[in-house]
Amino acid sequence: MIIVAQIATLIAAGVHLLAFVWESFLFRRPSVHEGIFRIPSGDVPAAHLWAFNVGFYNLFLGSGAIAGVILWWAGHDTPGRTLLVYTCLFMFLAGIALAVSDRMALSRQRGDGVVGALSQSVPPLVALIALAIG
Repeated sequence: MIIVAQIATLIAAGVHLLAFVWESFLFRRPSVHEGIFRIPSGDVPAAHLWAFNVGFYNLFLGSGAIAGVILWWAGHDTPGRTLLVYTCLFMFLAGIALAVSDRMALSRQRGDGVVGALSQSVPPLVALIALAIG
């Protein structure tokens, strides 16, 4: 189960690193803000600061998860596992918050955030479950 936890953590990190690129560098592109985040072009100036900063949160989470896996692989089990648990729990709970905001239809139509919420929460949840039973 340890390898499942590590792979799920790396997938979760990849999701967050991709979100970093979209939010911090590509957000002004219609294919990103409209196609991925469902934010109309007219709202981009108001949302850009938010997206830029949230992108960096995603960068830090993804990097922390990768660092945890690397530490674990390097034989530093306790710090590696601790970093994995912390980052995966943070990612999972942030995914739950995204799901709640979607259900409340905050800033976009209800249901537009389901894929994002699942993408953000399922891989770290798999990692946490694998760690718990492994």
